[in-house]
Amino acid sequence: MVTLGKAAAEMQMKKPTCIGMDLQFEWEEVNAFVKQPDGSWFSWWERYQCYNHLIYGIVNKSNCNVVLKYDGKEFCWEVGQSLLQMLESEGIVKLVFPLHDEMERKRLLRSWALNWRDLTDQPIDEIYSYFGTKVAIYFAFLGKYTSWLVFPAAFGLIVQLVDFGPLQLLVLPTFFVSIILWAVLFFQFWKRKNYALLARWQINYTTGTGQGHKGFGMEWSSLQSPVEVISNLGIDQTKEKELYQRHEWLGYFMRFRNDAIIILSIICLQLPFELAYAHLYEVIESDIMKFGLTAIYLFVIQYFTQFGGKISVKLIKNENNATTEYRADSLVYKVFGLYFMQTYIGIFYHALLHRNFLTLRQVLIQRLIISEVLENLMENSLPYLKYSYKKYTTIRKKKKCENGSSRGKIHVCSRVEKEYLKPAYSASIGEELEDGLFDDILELALQFGMIMMFACAFPLAFAFAAVNNLMEIRTDALKLLSMLKRPVPRSAVSIGAWLNIFQFLIVMSICTNSALLVWLYDQEGKWTIEPGLAAILIMEHVLLLIKFGSSRFIPEEPAWVRANRVKNATQAQDVCSKQLLRTISGGEKTSGALKKKE
Repeated sequence: MVTLGKAAAEMQMKKPTCIGMDLQFEWEEVNAFVKQPDGSWFSWWERYQCYNHLIYGIVNKSNCNVVLKYDGKEFCWEVGQSLLQMLESEGIVKLVFPLHDEMERKRLLRSWALNWRDLTDQPIDEIYSYFGTKVAIYFAFLGKYTSWLVFPAAFGLIVQLVDFGPLQLLVLPTFFVSIILWAVLFFQFWKRKNYALLARWQINYTTGTGQGHKGFGMEWSSLQSPVEVISNLGIDQTKEKELYQRHEWLGYFMRFRNDAIIILSIICLQLPFELAYAHLYEVIESDIMKFGLTAIYLFVIQYFTQFGGKISVKLIKNENNATTEYRADSLVYKVFGLYFMQTYIGIFYHALLHRNFLTLRQVLIQRLIISEVLENLMENSLPYLKYSYKKYTTIRKKKKCENGSSRGKIHVCSRVEKEYLKPAYSASIGEELEDGLFDDILELALQFGMIMMFACAFPLAFAFAAVNNLMEIRTDALKLLSMLKRPVPRSAVSIGAWLNIFQFLIVMSICTNSALLVWLYDQEGKWTIEPGLAAILIMEHVLLLIKFGSSRFIPEEPAWVRANRVKNATQAQDVCSKQLLRTISGGEKTSGALKKKE
């Protein structure tokens, strides 16, 4: 712990103190800082940063180059060069990654991944201590979302299975209003839960957002910031303002260019493909062929969309976003646009153009079942198959080199070797800006959009989602603990741009369900303003008003969190004021003594 403390001090790491201020860490004043929920001084993200600082900080401090020998080869360790970076560049060190703690891993397997009795209850503090903030916030969100799905799932079962006769046209609007209010309330209470978690983990949400993960030797942007240009070139202060303005507008232009490229690609390349699939689905009469067409389409379109996501990553590298978090948010918006088109355009085609509720319901059932099956296969089966194949081929080659024979039982020499062979927890579009949580939250967002935007057509979808998410909690936990390498910790204070995506989907749900209800009442397409249609239009505007005004009625920050924040701010202000007064008073005494001597 002393070593970590000194490393944190060398890195000038800022940590929360007992008075609520984030101050630069000093090991000699360790008691002034707040401990983690598990009793340690450092979170997993902070420890990982310290470990990296220590191992990459081993440099050649001598006055001459050092020649190192390994496996009959000589390597030059230059003055001032990091030893580990040199070993990585020469291929001696293949990968630096965090290992699983076997004791903690097995404990989490018993209390979390294999514990089906608790349903949505999870040891969030233990997950935070083991995996870091970002993974813990994801599972906290998934657990709360799944527990809140109980109400719309039960209501949807009643609406779907019970025949209300002539009252059916009144039941659907009631269900629609209920699920919109449910969604608005859920996200308001999730924000309160998010603030409570950050307060419990002693994370300052006003300053913690800029602490994104930064890889060693990685450059996210090819554009230099104005600060770097000024420091490198020594630009005069009179031109500094002009440089900042140029840099700002260049960033706006680059983002606008990238957004335009993505939108044009969707319109010109993806839209015709999606409409062709939707039209074929309407033409084909056999249900089996429709099911097969949907399966093939969902399988093929995944690779097309992943390719578009990788192009988005390359485009973002040329944007001069201020932090890694802003770059990640930009990536979320671009990639979600691709997936939004891929997931919903065919359903919009059936819902808006053909107005066939039976076909629409059939499409939704097939999409929900096939997409969930494919996702589970991709998430859980592929990592295990990759690990098994790499383990077999790697150890077989090693045995051939050592014994000259491939017979006999094959063993992995060490736990480190086993974990090295496991796949990394990376996003399907690449691991430079995002880890595997990108795909997991994307899956949740697409599911949320499907069950919300077409709720009036298929109320039973909420029950499908609730059952799937119960399985998702355990399978994701099992995947992280057993099938993959331990993820590199990333700092976060919320689910980021995904929260805006969910809010956008709520607004879309109000519009699409209102349209579905209008077409139920106006099946002949006369578009005459009758009391029923007028009521739907009024209801849509009222729901939009409730959606955008909900934050006024339910504060995002709990009262006890706000009270603690105000208390800490007051204490910090008092301490700073006293220290400043002592400094001023000491300065006046010193200047007075000098005057007397004169």
